[in-house]
Amino acid sequence: MAKTASRSPRAGIRRGEAASGWLFTAPMLLLLGLFLVVPVLMALWVSFSDWTGRGSPFSSTVNFVGFDNYSALLAGGGLAERDFGIALKNNAWYVVLVVPLQTALSLFLAVLVNRQVLKGRGFFRTAFYFPSVTSSVAITVLWLFLFNNTGAVNRLMSFVGINGPNWFNEPRGIFHFGATSGPDALTQNTALGVTWWDWLGGPSVAMFAFVLMAVFTTSGTFMLLFIAALQNLGGDVTEAAMVDGATGWQRFWQVTLPQLRPTLFTVLTLGLIGCWQVFDQIYTGTRGAPGKTTLTPAFLSYQTAFNNQQWGQGAAIAFILFAIIVFFTLIQRWVLAEREVSKRRARLYALPPASSDGRPAPVAVPETSGRKR
Repeated sequence: MAKTASRSPRAGIRRGEAASGWLFTAPMLLLLGLFLVVPVLMALWVSFSDWTGRGSPFSSTVNFVGFDNYSALLAGGGLAERDFGIALKNNAWYVVLVVPLQTALSLFLAVLVNRQVLKGRGFFRTAFYFPSVTSSVAITVLWLFLFNNTGAVNRLMSFVGINGPNWFNEPRGIFHFGATSGPDALTQNTALGVTWWDWLGGPSVAMFAFVLMAVFTTSGTFMLLFIAALQNLGGDVTEAAMVDGATGWQRFWQVTLPQLRPTLFTVLTLGLIGCWQVFDQIYTGTRGAPGKTTLTPAFLSYQTAFNNQQWGQGAAIAFILFAIIVFFTLIQRWVLAEREVSKRRARLYALPPASSDGRPAPVAVPETSGRKR
C-alpha cells in the first residue's frame, strides 16, 4: 500500500506534464488540422469525384467516379494521358540533372568556404547564398533576359565561336544531338502516351535552362547545411588519417563524406521534393512552352484544374505526384541508410581477450606456407 502511495505523486506529475504539453501544442495542432489536413482530405475526395469547381464539392450534384480520373491520366489513351506523360518525362529529367548537380556544387562550395586559410570567408558565403533569398520570379525574369536569343549567354558563347540556341524557344531534346527521328523500336513504342525516343531524348534545351537556374538558386541554401555539418565534425579522425599518410582526396572520400551522411540525406531529400514540385519558374517563364517541353506535373495540375475546370483530374495529378515523392524518398532513405557491419568484418577489428594479468593476449600470426623462417 505504501509502495503504491509513493508512486502516485510521480504519476500525477507526469499526467500534469502531459496535459500541459497537449495544452501548449493544441493551438498549432488545430491550425495544422484546419489548414492542412482538412484541405488535403477535401482534395482527396475531389480526385475521386466529377466536381467542376462550382458550388460545394460535397453537394448532391457531385458524383463519386472512383478511379476514373486516375485511369484517364495513367491508361486513358487520350490527351490527358499524353500531357501527363510529357510532364512526367520533363520533370523526371529535371530531377535527374538538378539533384546531383546542386548537391555536388553545394558540397564543393561548403568545403571551399570552410577552409581556415581562405580570406573573406564571410563575403563568399553571403555571395553564394544571395541567389537563394532572391525572389524566384525575379530570377526567372533575369534568366529569360540572359538566355534570350540575343542575350548575354549567347553573346559570350559567340566569342568562342559557338552559335548559341534560342534557349526558351528550342523544343529539341539535348540528348537527341540534332536528330529529328529515331529507330522504329523507340518511336513506335510508347509509355504514358510518349514515345521511348522522347523519353530518352532528355530535357529540351528550354528545360535545360531551367535546370541551370535551379542549380544556381538552390546551391547556396544547401551549402549552409553542409557548412554547419563540417563545423561539427571532430578533427581526431582526420588527423589520424593524415598520420597514416592519406591524401586530401582520400581523407575527404573515406573520412569526411561518411560523417556527412545525415546531412547528405537531408540535402538530397529536400532537393528531390523541391524538384518534383517545380511550379513558379514555369508559371512565370514559359507556361509549358515550347511544345509542352517545359510542362511539369505541378503546373499541369494547376492548368487542368483552374484553366480547364477539370478539378478531379487536377487533384489526381497532385496525389500521383505525392506518391512519386514518397516513393523516391523511401528509396533514397534505404540507399543512404547505415548498414550493420558483418560478423566476419567485425572480427577483423575485435580486440583479443585479455590475459589473467590484465594484458591483452598476443595475437597469433599465421605462418605463410612455403616461407623459410
